[in-house]
Amino acid sequence: MPVNSFENYPMSWKPNKTKLERPYYLSIATMLEQDIINGSLPANTKLPPQRELADFLDLNLSTITRAYKICELKGLLYAVTGRGTFVSPGTFHKDTFIEESNHLIEMGMIKPFYETNSLILEVSKSIMENSNSTKLFEYSSPLGTDKQLHAAVQWLKRYKINVSESNTMIVAGAQNALGVILISLFKAGDKIVVDEFTYANFRGLANLLHIQLITIEADRYGMIPEALLTTCKNSDIRGIYLMPTCSNPTSIFMPQKRREELVNIIQQYNLLLIEDDTYSFLAPANVKPFFSMIPDYTLHICSLSKSLCPGLRVAFLAFPKQFSELLISGMLNLNLKTVSLNAEIIAELIENGHADKIVNEKINLAQERNQIYKNFFPIDDESIARFFHWLKLPANLASEEAEVLALHKGIHILGSHRFAMGSQNKSSYIRLSIASPSSKTDLTYALQTLNQIFDGQKYNLFED
Repeated sequence: MPVNSFENYPMSWKPNKTKLERPYYLSIATMLEQDIINGSLPANTKLPPQRELADFLDLNLSTITRAYKICELKGLLYAVTGRGTFVSPGTFHKDTFIEESNHLIEMGMIKPFYETNSLILEVSKSIMENSNSTKLFEYSSPLGTDKQLHAAVQWLKRYKINVSESNTMIVAGAQNALGVILISLFKAGDKIVVDEFTYANFRGLANLLHIQLITIEADRYGMIPEALLTTCKNSDIRGIYLMPTCSNPTSIFMPQKRREELVNIIQQYNLLLIEDDTYSFLAPANVKPFFSMIPDYTLHICSLSKSLCPGLRVAFLAFPKQFSELLISGMLNLNLKTVSLNAEIIAELIENGHADKIVNEKINLAQERNQIYKNFFPIDDESIARFFHWLKLPANLASEEAEVLALHKGIHILGSHRFAMGSQNKSSYIRLSIASPSSKTDLTYALQTLNQIFDGQKYNLFED
């Protein structure tokens, strides 16, 4: 059937041909997955026959077969002999990052050592047993109580962030902090520079607010100063987004020399720096956060999700005095305040010393698991006890395929295509969370299996 005959031809799914990238089967699989997840293709929708879609896209039939196969292995599609291929039920808005499964070893989502949650529970119980605990269920200061702000300032000081309580905000996690910053200090059309592979939720938030993200080349130490300088010379850049300690997803740790090189450019071009330093508790003593070097240019986010507890959704935001009114206004308009009980639990953990115990235990657990990881894959930089690693794939294996191969063996991982800002090398890596498997035995099995998959591709994705 000629391609142009499809202009008015009814098809249940017509992917945008202009957005196709090589390899085409991966591009089609990604577009199909997105349309299923966002609800554009409801459950039990019958997809176009493979030959029909191949004709529409002017591609080989085998290309469509491989794309359908990938989505079928992910559980997004099901086939009925003699009837066709359909969208699986229960996939609309399915969150593949946090879905629990007794049959999978989790290495995609970063679960920050839940073993320490028993201490969180103890503190929570003691707070609830206090005679004044009912006040935590009442309206209170949207910026937090004196106790909570004092604890925030003390915690930030541990990591070389010297800031007053008046320039500290308690927010509902790092993502909430990013939302407050973007709606308060940026406008639609503003440009923010980011790494080639960047935190997916920051990208989604920026897209929602029509803020343009410009990618800057990176090396093993993080964003390359010369590349940033060139972009700043040629474009009107408003901000810069960095994760200097164990960047998500690449796990890059930015050394002090690189930080100082970037500081000079940030000052020269008057950039507003968003320093998302969730893993600051892992940083060695010989590095300084950007906030300590250029506090007038930096908004420092210290999330407690990885260091203490993800379920409480608490983060501390340190900011320059000149942005105080704008940020407070943005926070009040976005979510009014952080949940009082959650902020109180965090404050109590910090005051009674349990927070330090939790951090130390997590670092010890991470060090143990990094030793296991080293038995299967190399670690170039052992200066910090990473919770996750960024692994380069063999040249003949794309991250989309790696995800499915791993899933087929009972392991959930995340490919670099989920974090890529551009098309170059976007499918060349995977992120492996070594903190997430429920036991060291599971971690060892998963790493051994992945090593076998990547070492000569032991398993064929398209075998029956």
